[in-house]
Amino acid sequence: MDLTTKRIIVTGGAGFLGSHLVTRLRRAGCQHLVIPRSADFNLTREEEVRRLMEQVRPEVVIHLAATVGGIGANRKHPALFLYNNLVMGTHLIEQSYRHGVSKFVMVGTICSYPKHTPVPFKESDLWNGYPEETNAPYGLAKKLLLVQLQAYRQEYGFNGVNLLPVNLYGPGDNFDPESSHVIPALIKKFLEAKARGDRAVTLWGTGKPTREFLYVEDAARAIHLATEKLETSDPVNIGSGSEISIHDLARKIAAITGFKGEIRLDPSQPDGQPRRCLDVTRARELLGFQASTSLDEGLEKTIDWYCSTLPARDAAAA
Repeated sequence: MDLTTKRIIVTGGAGFLGSHLVTRLRRAGCQHLVIPRSADFNLTREEEVRRLMEQVRPEVVIHLAATVGGIGANRKHPALFLYNNLVMGTHLIEQSYRHGVSKFVMVGTICSYPKHTPVPFKESDLWNGYPEETNAPYGLAKKLLLVQLQAYRQEYGFNGVNLLPVNLYGPGDNFDPESSHVIPALIKKFLEAKARGDRAVTLWGTGKPTREFLYVEDAARAIHLATEKLETSDPVNIGSGSEISIHDLARKIAAITGFKGEIRLDPSQPDGQPRRCLDVTRARELLGFQASTSLDEGLEKTIDWYCSTLPARDAAAA
């Protein structure tokens, strides 16, 4: 699909991943991009999604908008995470079908996988158990949208595709301690501890769980490729294909930020899913996608970006 002349809606296009994707699409020559803002369109309300479709008449919809957060946010707001993500996606898929959208790109989550999925996670393992409890409502909401797109392809011939990205990170990430994911949370924690002269930093859990991370610009490239090339509603993993323990990740971030103190663990707090690492064979075969940014390089870029924003943040806080 040649995207340069298509009318494209990118939900969540002003957010972390969305802003990188929109920049990439514009550089590729896409001339008709629409980024709906929540102040103008509440995507949890069907009548407002319908109004968006009638105004824009899109040919392609890339759905990135989501209510997301780390373990703490998922534990605090399980109902909100389930409801918002489910109804946003459901209304967008239904109204996209009704308004003749040529392609719908659904960006799901690795949290949809069962808690004890064998590593590396294969797309065929997606239905072999219940997701990890702390983020199951969010993961199940996204999982049902995958089913919806498969059902719409089967009954209506609607062209919807499903991507399952791992944890993303990079410049522009969310550093709010109430809702951030692990990498921005650790960066902020170590930098603040260093500035205060703290002798130790305490992390939630045992530090043993592993995670896979993908630099945000690599994720944007994968979504761009999928929008152009992918023609199946079966899920496709998007990741780097390598894992690291939370404790080792913390040591790596501490070294880059220059924190010299002790890293303590609090096993009374939840670990989340024991391991996360994807089999990315299908992405390589169907999209020609392979991650190109190493974790060390990506962390350095992310930390440099965050440090460059600190004077502005301090001024805003004052």
